[in-house]
Amino acid sequence: MRTSDFDYELPDELIAQHPAPSRDQSRLLVLERGTTQIQHRKFPDLLTYLRPGDLLVLNNSKVIPARLRAVNARTSGQFELLLLQENAPNDWWAMMRPGKRARIETTIQLLDRNGHTTEISATVLEPNDEGHRRLRFSGTPNILDELSRLGEIPLPPYIKRSAETAEDRERYQTIYAQSAGSVAAPTAGLHFTAPLLENISALGVRICYVTLHVGLGTFAPVKTERLDAHTMHEERYQIPQHTASEINKAKREGRRIVAVGTTSVRVLESAGRKTDLLLQGAGKTNIFIYPPFQFRWVDALLTNFHLPRSTLLMLVSAFASPCQTRGRELILRAYHKAIHERYRFFSYGDAMLLL
Repeated sequence: MRTSDFDYELPDELIAQHPAPSRDQSRLLVLERGTTQIQHRKFPDLLTYLRPGDLLVLNNSKVIPARLRAVNARTSGQFELLLLQENAPNDWWAMMRPGKRARIETTIQLLDRNGHTTEISATVLEPNDEGHRRLRFSGTPNILDELSRLGEIPLPPYIKRSAETAEDRERYQTIYAQSAGSVAAPTAGLHFTAPLLENISALGVRICYVTLHVGLGTFAPVKTERLDAHTMHEERYQIPQHTASEINKAKREGRRIVAVGTTSVRVLESAGRKTDLLLQGAGKTNIFIYPPFQFRWVDALLTNFHLPRSTLLMLVSAFASPCQTRGRELILRAYHKAIHERYRFFSYGDAMLLL
């Protein structure tokens, strides 16, 4: 298939710049894959479509304030950093701007949120093929522990605001986030509130968690013309023993596994790709899911609306149908209806349920 097959036109005003007033008051487009019927609902109506015995799988990764500011220790030239992936404590890959000035052995001094120089520095160790820099931090036992006072939430590039707000610190994070490491939110989970999760449990739906730390590549469009020429970014995941047991039991008993977000899908379909038994443990995945694809673990998917030409749109299209072209046609038709109905798109936007 071609990347251009997954393009669509979206009016700029439908790209959500702020979250809904209340998490669970977003809209919900429901697509029944078998009948191709589309329904327009509110997010709390998710309860209508869940049933006792379902297993709801959520990604509990926590977004870190990964955007940092720094100055060259020698010249005082300014840098902006975006932490991308931790190799070890105080050892990170980062995107640096301006990158040309971030030569090997350059030392930078981090600034606090008020622009004052701190005691924490970093040295550029090496670049990679993508132009990112590997940094070694010093002046702190672990830079992760300093991010709350130094860093900003890395909002997606399509949110056209100069800086984060107090609202972003709260709302660009799921209420169940626990494991720090993502540089982008698993956005399908942003709609859940504690009362809604309690109501879901009271319905007889089991809830469990996986962790996948979302990388910057989640926003990257596919640049190759053919999908099979695209190299997928790698992300780290963790499956707890309790979750593995719950999923294996649900599969044995023929109960539905409902994935919240494409990140949860990628964990399950990666870890269980070559086995009939899902195992606990940590791993890395660069799985690229596009039509046609045989899903082995996920029976229903809750997700947001995704960017044109993105790997996430391709994943959702693959889930919509095992047929190579039908899934794409179903999803693009649903997206066109959502645009006509003025749904809000992307991270702070509305949700979609595929049954």
